[in-house]
Amino acid sequence: MEAATLIQGLLWFVAFLFSTTVHEAAHALVALRGGDPTAYLGGHVSFSPLPHIRREPIGMLAVPLLTAFTNGWAIGWASTPYDPYWASRYPHRAAAMAAAGPAGNLLLALVAFTAIKAGLLTGVFVSPDTANFHHVVEATNGAGWLAGVGDVLTVLLVLNSLLFVFNMLPLPPLDGASAIGGILPEHTALAIRGLLSSPAFSVLGILVAWQVFPYFVRPFFDALLKVVHPADRYF
Repeated sequence: MEAATLIQGLLWFVAFLFSTTVHEAAHALVALRGGDPTAYLGGHVSFSPLPHIRREPIGMLAVPLLTAFTNGWAIGWASTPYDPYWASRYPHRAAAMAAAGPAGNLLLALVAFTAIKAGLLTGVFVSPDTANFHHVVEATNGAGWLAGVGDVLTVLLVLNSLLFVFNMLPLPPLDGASAIGGILPEHTALAIRGLLSSPAFSVLGILVAWQVFPYFVRPFFDALLKVVHPADRYF
């Protein structure tokens, strides 16, 4: 394996591990604030990836490592424990818990986007001749460490933007299916939560998301690139 490919895979893996840890910690923190200490007692209100890895070692380590070093980008999964009886008693709080994870990813994406735009405005970064999912800016003076910072910010922006959009799809078991209950009357939110908790709906939701989302990724990246470099055109 070439050094550049190895570094790219490692970057995506570390970014995935960090971003997913923030996602799950946000779930756990909002659940705790809403009265469910289940995740807190399990150590999941933490920015350390270790408790999240212990809960989902395949989704947090094995699959992300495999995809990072074979595909050049990382995918995987994680989960946060919660009390289903608490969720059924407080469907709006459960909806807030569900929305908190994607909100954490959105915050990371906004921080990365702000840093990239600040770098462009101050001349630290410039738009590259070609852009891709791990390279949307390059260092003005060609400094290796600044180029590395640009790639880190790129991966954080792209990964967390996609994680936010994907997880907010209103399909079980994705967070969007539960988060939508936050804008509905409690009895309606509770009824929908009960309906969507069926394993059959979860399998169907994953299949639909898995088949549909890949067609969305490239147009979404093109739109994101246009926001980063509104004066440039990439083909």
